[in-house]
Amino acid sequence: MAKSTKGGKKGGRREKKNVPHAVVHIKATFNNTTITFADAQGNVLSWASAGGQGFKGSRKGTPFAAQTAAQNASRAARDHGVRTVDVRVKGPGSGRESSIRAMQAAGIEVKSIKDVTPIPHNGCRPPKRRRV
Repeated sequence: MAKSTKGGKKGGRREKKNVPHAVVHIKATFNNTTITFADAQGNVLSWASAGGQGFKGSRKGTPFAAQTAAQNASRAARDHGVRTVDVRVKGPGSGRESSIRAMQAAGIEVKSIKDVTPIPHNGCRPPKRRRV
């Protein structure tokens, strides 16, 4: 007979790690901004997105939404002991600078900022120009 899964809790509260230095991946698109804190091995410590903070539609792409997401992700990363970070920014969105400033305001020291936006060597055809 199959084992009953009723009443079992799948995930529990994450244990607090002590990671003094982390890598922050900021993906800033035109529609949303995602901030991910990871340790040196790539294990995710905390993450937040503008959509996860309650912003909907075109407001997710604003710098204020990115700032709010960065504050929440930084707060969770500080609980893991993160004090210094290397920042990797990807994408053309408007939340690039504001999310870095919000992390610094939250008390996290930024050691380096690197742009890792993928640039095609004449790959896929880009979307057509908008006529507004």
